[in-house]
Amino acid sequence: MEPPVLDVRNLSIEYRTSRGIVRAVDGVSFSVPKGAIVGLVGESGCGKTTVARSITGVLHQSARIAGGELVFKGKDLVAAPAKEWLEKRWRDISFIPQSAMNSLDPVYRIGAQLEEVLVHRGGRTRAEARSRSSELFDMVGLNPARLDEYPHQFSGGMRQRVAIALALALNPGLVIADEPVTALDVIVQRQILDVIRDLQRKLSLSMILVTHDISVVAYVSDKIVVMYAGRVVETGSTADVLERPRHPYMMGLTNAFPDLDTAAHDLVPIDGSPPDLASPPSGCRFAPRCPFLLPRCETDDPASAAMGEGRSVACHRAPEADDLRARAKESATWLPA
Repeated sequence: MEPPVLDVRNLSIEYRTSRGIVRAVDGVSFSVPKGAIVGLVGESGCGKTTVARSITGVLHQSARIAGGELVFKGKDLVAAPAKEWLEKRWRDISFIPQSAMNSLDPVYRIGAQLEEVLVHRGGRTRAEARSRSSELFDMVGLNPARLDEYPHQFSGGMRQRVAIALALALNPGLVIADEPVTALDVIVQRQILDVIRDLQRKLSLSMILVTHDISVVAYVSDKIVVMYAGRVVETGSTADVLERPRHPYMMGLTNAFPDLDTAAHDLVPIDGSPPDLASPPSGCRFAPRCPFLLPRCETDDPASAAMGEGRSVACHRAPEADDLRARAKESATWLPA
């Protein structure tokens, strides 16, 4: 079997705050297979964007990697010199931001911004960069004649296509997309996701797609990594995890997701909020919100355990998942007592 493009091993990231040290990412592990899209999903504040930015080596000045490895194509980036990590940025690992308008320079023409990446990071001549820019525009469904226009002359969806073109400019080995369609209306979201999926298939791209939207993961991802309160609680193929979730948190997320096949089913939110990571609970971090709580869940932190090929779950009651899943579909299960 071919080794993964990226192997995240026991990654921990801390932030210095006025309240002390906050471990926003705590022992996260997952891998990105070659030519696959991995959906990194969870509520706001669960640590998924921090994980994504750590892979590019761009973290807030108050943050630091406290432990673990980021093994990209066989080499640990955490242990590598800062200069080496910098040189991999954009050439080998690129980033698609949530808001393309904020990432594009408003006073430079789009073509000039593409050429800057291709010349200064890719070592191409101006003529080669111009030709490649036209190829990239055509690749993402934009007219190359518009390369000489400014960002404000493009719609939101078109700017996001520009961001995708920039990310693909140097044929990177890994593309990280952080909520790439959140700011767009649903019609444009579908168009951008189609572009991402089509390019991934044509170019055999390896991608991490960060999102809180399960529908986005269901539409484009091959594999899903579910995070909660700084930890990974479930991983597996997207189809398997969505159809047969084994962690109560994922059961709750799918229970709150509209399904056209069961239109009469009430959508029930998960009661409560994620824990304060400045003082997380001693046992399972989902315990205060879990309807299937056992006494040991409040004291013993569950380790991630393999549950079949490619599946892992961090829950004491994972072996009972089939029974819990049936109970999770009942609205009364999730209503506060």
